[in-house]
Amino acid sequence: MTVGKKLWAIILIKLFVMFVVLKLFFFPNFLKKNFSSDQERSEYVLEQLISPNK
Repeated sequence: MTVGKKLWAIILIKLFVMFVVLKLFFFPNFLKKNFSSDQERSEYVLEQLISPNK
């Protein structure tokens, strides 16, 4: 049973790295960085959803 616990520990560490560490460094919060208010963010998202692909 110790091998199973070690494997689960490795899996959880890898998941932590993938979802937390990579998000912090490679996926910044685009909307919060580029727009100052919720109104501006919602208008941008609506515009991106409605406008045809360019």
